[in-house]
Amino acid sequence: MAEFNKGIYLTVKDIYQNNKGSLLRTLIYTIGHFLIAITVLMLISNVSFMIALTDAIVEPIANAVWYFALDKIWTSKYKK
Repeated sequence: MAEFNKGIYLTVKDIYQNNKGSLLRTLIYTIGHFLIAITVLMLISNVSFMIALTDAIVEPIANAVWYFALDKIWTSKYKK
């Protein structure tokens, strides 16, 4: 079991090392999206904080996956 856990750790570490820039940009984008979505939903749609929070979490997660894929495609096409 220890070898399996070590293999998972090394795989995650490798993914992180190879995608550090994309992951950081994706995280910053996602946090900003949470805050913007909550604010807009509460101001424009006049919904409660909990409803705005739920939507603000679910929808940006889907966007984060899309952004990560887009960023990986972009950086692979335009490497220096």
